[in-house]
Amino acid sequence: MTPITPPARIAFIGMGVMGAAMAANIMKAGFALTVATRSRAKAEPLLAAGAQWASSAADAADGAACVCLCVPDTPDVEAVLFGDDSVIEGAAPGTVVIDFSTIAAAASAAFAARMADRGIALLDSPVSGGPQGAIDGTLTCMVGGADAAFSAARAVFDAVGKTITLLGPAGSGQVCKSANQLIIVSAMQAAAEALAMGRKAGLDPMLMRQALLGGSARSFVLENHAKRMLERNFKPGFRAELMRKDMRLALGAVRENGVFAPATALAAQMMEAVVNSGRGRDDCASLGALVAELSGLKD
Repeated sequence: MTPITPPARIAFIGMGVMGAAMAANIMKAGFALTVATRSRAKAEPLLAAGAQWASSAADAADGAACVCLCVPDTPDVEAVLFGDDSVIEGAAPGTVVIDFSTIAAAASAAFAARMADRGIALLDSPVSGGPQGAIDGTLTCMVGGADAAFSAARAVFDAVGKTITLLGPAGSGQVCKSANQLIIVSAMQAAAEALAMGRKAGLDPMLMRQALLGGSARSFVLENHAKRMLERNFKPGFRAELMRKDMRLALGAVRENGVFAPATALAAQMMEAVVNSGRGRDDCASLGALVAELSGLKD
């Protein structure tokens, strides 16, 4: 496949916090950008910077060498790819589609097969790194799909990410993302329990965290999520309701692959509890507040 390099036209569908930041970095890399989203207001900063507006996914895909999307869940991806005025109606054979959404692995593989029937390559590339990583262009991209399409779209990936790994056939990226999320939530659960234990034993939890950061327990979760827990800073970086969705996907992935996964089961149940306790729109680190509450600790 022909490499997709600037100033080729890239379409980006989905202007949430992550999508808008990734699209901005694609335009900064020198690509021509077309954007589409349900709310034009979310795209206004990019339009003011020179992006073109498309009223539908089909219009966005028309003439684009690569179509990127970042939408909330599996049904949203299916609608963008195959619904009314969808990508498949506007994209020409040879187009590469990159799905940055986090969805079910089996669905990703099925979508890729359907797109391939039309001569369109679909890469699943869920990301990790959060809103700041999206802004900085340092995301981790976990990619599934054909090597030729991945190689052709490398410059697009380089515009949004720092660690970019092709893991295998379609759906592989989604499996890896499920692994990422279950590790994060399991670590958050452990951190929340450890901090609650320290508080109930009379330790200063800030000093306790400082001590733990100097030992083998040091981790991204202890550095970041545990700090949020102690400061009770639950302004959403990644909402608990989205993490619940991701943990449901992780449960499906371990079940489909026949894995003995008690940690995944517990982590998924805890995210259900976080959302059901009214914290769904808070940051996922509000798991710490729920554990503290269930441990009898007051704010």
